[in-house]
Amino acid sequence: MTPLLLLFLCFLATLLAGMPVAVVLGLSSAVYLLAAEMPLEVIPQKMFAGMDSFVLLSIPGFVLAGNLMNGGGITDRIIRFSNSVVGHFRGGLAQTNIVGSMIFAGISGTAAADAASQGAVLIPGMKRVGYTVPYAAAVTAASAVVGPMIPPSVPMIIVGSLTGISVGQMFLAGAVPGLLLGLGMMVPAYILAVRHNHPREPWRGFREVWESGRQAFWAMGMMVLVLFGIVGGYFTPTEAAVIAVIYASVVGLFIYHELGWRDLPKLVADAAISGAAIMVLVGFANVFGWILAAERVPQMLVEWMLTISTEKWAVLLMMNILLLVVGMFMETIAALIILFAPLLAVATQVGIDPVHFATFAVLNLMIGLSTPPIGVCLFICASIGRISLWEITVAIWPFLLSNLVVLALVTAIPGLSLWLPRLFYN
Repeated sequence: MTPLLLLFLCFLATLLAGMPVAVVLGLSSAVYLLAAEMPLEVIPQKMFAGMDSFVLLSIPGFVLAGNLMNGGGITDRIIRFSNSVVGHFRGGLAQTNIVGSMIFAGISGTAAADAASQGAVLIPGMKRVGYTVPYAAAVTAASAVVGPMIPPSVPMIIVGSLTGISVGQMFLAGAVPGLLLGLGMMVPAYILAVRHNHPREPWRGFREVWESGRQAFWAMGMMVLVLFGIVGGYFTPTEAAVIAVIYASVVGLFIYHELGWRDLPKLVADAAISGAAIMVLVGFANVFGWILAAERVPQMLVEWMLTISTEKWAVLLMMNILLLVVGMFMETIAALIILFAPLLAVATQVGIDPVHFATFAVLNLMIGLSTPPIGVCLFICASIGRISLWEITVAIWPFLLSNLVVLALVTAIPGLSLWLPRLFYN
């Protein structure tokens, strides 16, 4: 049995066994190196090479900023503002859930954080007013994928570190598709609300919109500060992460007064653990990617795709199918590190803009977070709602269909992702 075959068999076996993706990648790589009689010292060397990036330092910073804002009462204020704007529509709390995710996306940068923070509040709240728990959990899981599309975005930072594409361009490229995702999901939410007579919240008037908006203003200000600071060239993504931490601390401690000094050690520790987990994943994914490159697997993938067709539409279709399937089974960051470079080579050969490709590639993998069988957001929301994976899977399909329609539009119409980057960077 060849070392490469052992690598894939170990990868599939450990993945199906439910091991964490970082462990899957690390163990598979170690098995390959032993079978190929190569020194295990390769693992720490390649791990360090993968993590040795100034841009990647921004990830723990943005994670900490999100924790600080969330610990400072941000979730409740965003939900209140969203509810004041769309809560009076049919299926009001479902619409609030989606709009809240669109706003919260500009703070957390990760889908899992969105699903966990909003789900803890809205899933029980939707249940109390008459929604079924599977439906409430499904709305939360589906809308959480907006998080990494609207800046700041951890996957977009990873793409920038891999390719040298400006992180500011990537942030801008994801903004319009992220908004389309949210608006698209509001359509099935309304249709289902009418069909099943879902409740609506009472209209509390423009005064409530103004007051709740005023309360949420400082929360939404972080996205504006980060995005325009990076795009304007005032600071790098890593510096932006530090500024976001300072901003979140000031807002939580001195403006909202819901963040105490005693809360800081736990929030910092949680961010350190989350950031370290991401960096370890990046490191092991780099080892795995190096092995695949050494075995010429990416080149074989490129050659295989181009032998099927060199037509742009056909290549786009093949890449979308591949990324959707991978997104169902693999963590986003690992998938990007392993697949992004070879697929980008295919994309550029058939004339696809790198920023356009990066945007729909990330969007594909984000949709995978709420897609069975192992979508992370599905597990988080099912756990909060105390329901089975099957129940949330049955309830989420209308929203997945909406997300796939948006994916098709973003893939077919490059201007949806390229308009803002060209406006600011050309």
